[in-house]
Amino acid sequence: MLRINHYTKQYGKEGYKAVDDLTLHIKPGEVYGFLGHNGAGKTTTIKACCGILDFTEGEILINGMSIKEKPLECKKIMAYIPDNPDLYEFLSGIQYLNFVGDIYGVPVEQRQKRIAELSDAMEITPALGNKVGSYSHGMKQKLAIVGAFMHDPKLLIMDEPFVGLDPKAAYVLKGLMRKFCDNGGAIFFSTHVLEVAEKLCDKIAIIRGGKLLASGDIETVRGNESLEEVFLELVDNIKVGDEDDA
Repeated sequence: MLRINHYTKQYGKEGYKAVDDLTLHIKPGEVYGFLGHNGAGKTTTIKACCGILDFTEGEILINGMSIKEKPLECKKIMAYIPDNPDLYEFLSGIQYLNFVGDIYGVPVEQRQKRIAELSDAMEITPALGNKVGSYSHGMKQKLAIVGAFMHDPKLLIMDEPFVGLDPKAAYVLKGLMRKFCDNGGAIFFSTHVLEVAEKLCDKIAIIRGGKLLASGDIETVRGNESLEEVFLELVDNIKVGDEDDA
């Protein structure tokens, strides 16, 4: 569903490489976690996959289509939730969702059903008549989640989707993600919450300084250790237990 082939993002001809020769394949039915410290290249990669950010080398294919050559066709079958949901604050919540429905051509009956189901699940239905500008960060995140799932995309790309969510909303989102992939969708998302990645993801990739350190089935990457231990060893060169010897 999503193929990232030898993707490189460089600033200037001899400049800094934010991401260097990254190759990943996210298949239908997979929840794929993208892990790394701040500045590792996660958001840069995600924005390139969504057609927001151009890149220097390689190719990114969505359902076999190039995001560079067929951006509109790619975006019709995907949804993107950024790490900071900058929504149209002058609209009410329901106006925003109808705006998203109009863009994707969601039929009115299907739209109303999906809005009701998802808004109830995220517990934002009572606030849909309020201006988005009055929402907290968590409420905006919930609204963005409802909008993303509304048109039944094939690919869902999310950048730190659990930031700002209360525990119940995070639990609901995990359930939506799992159901989405069980029904044939694919998810590629970044997260700092290693416990979520360990429990939810089918596959993971760990990146540091723009370079891929490890990728594959979570059981294979993790081995006999916890994901936290593997992450710290790969990213920070910390062997868990060493700090006790200092």
